[in-house]
Amino acid sequence: MELGKNTIPLEGRPALMEVALLLVKQMRPRQWSKNLLVFGAFLFSADSMNMEGLMASFVAFLLFCFVSGCVYILNDYVDREADRQHPEKAKRPMASGRLNPMTALLFGAVLLTLSLTAAFLQHVPFGFLLAAYFIMNVSYSLKLKHIVILDIMMIASGFGLRALGGALVIDAGFTSWFLMCVFCISLFLAIGKRRHELLLLEHNKASHRKVLVSYSETLLNQLSGIVTAMTIMSYSLYTFISEHSIYLMWTIPCVIYGMFRYLYLIHVLGKGGKPEELLYEDKGILASTLVFGIAVILILKV
Repeated sequence: MELGKNTIPLEGRPALMEVALLLVKQMRPRQWSKNLLVFGAFLFSADSMNMEGLMASFVAFLLFCFVSGCVYILNDYVDREADRQHPEKAKRPMASGRLNPMTALLFGAVLLTLSLTAAFLQHVPFGFLLAAYFIMNVSYSLKLKHIVILDIMMIASGFGLRALGGALVIDAGFTSWFLMCVFCISLFLAIGKRRHELLLLEHNKASHRKVLVSYSETLLNQLSGIVTAMTIMSYSLYTFISEHSIYLMWTIPCVIYGMFRYLYLIHVLGKGGKPEELLYEDKGILASTLVFGIAVILILKV
């Protein structure tokens, strides 16, 4: 039977499953490991752990994953032309042309609405925090990422909101030093990522990310050294004044090793562009993270 002129052959129609997979990929699930910070408050409340708190933290983790996925959709929609100039980001669904931008935006709008509704039903303050997280990230995607220094501080603030959200859903107390630790280590990772982008796109940096023109390798190296010291000191002070156990100071070497190992990966091996992947790929980082987590649980449980 001949096909009509306006009939689209079956093999030419995008398969629903393929579109679904592209939408999931567009949400960058490999970066959802960043949202594990939601469990930070639960981990440091090991002395009062319970299944209810674990489930609340897990739901908060999923909601942060969904909302951050919506942010990635919007960000990639805005940056799809610039991403085509990047050797790796050009492979993203929208930048490569495999995913219709309007389909992605519609999906993101529906998912965002459902996620925020679920957040408010779970815990009203958490719902406001998650909404603030989305607004802040949208502001970053549209404007703030082009402002030198402020761009990396906004990235770090996003991690701080994750940690704060995890504390809210389980009604856990948190100190300013805990949030300071999260902010500093997030700033450390953001600086490392900017440095990697600067070196990778040395001769074409303006076409991909305009703010890179305002950075230099020397500046980022100095900022990295400052923030490394701030992170170690703030975590050390947190363990000294922790209301849980003074023995948390035994985990300080894990933090020092993890940060020094990351600096080695950045400065010697030229990595750091995808900090969320180094957690899985580098055995040193993975080992220090596991030892740190186990040590915290044992110290607070014993």
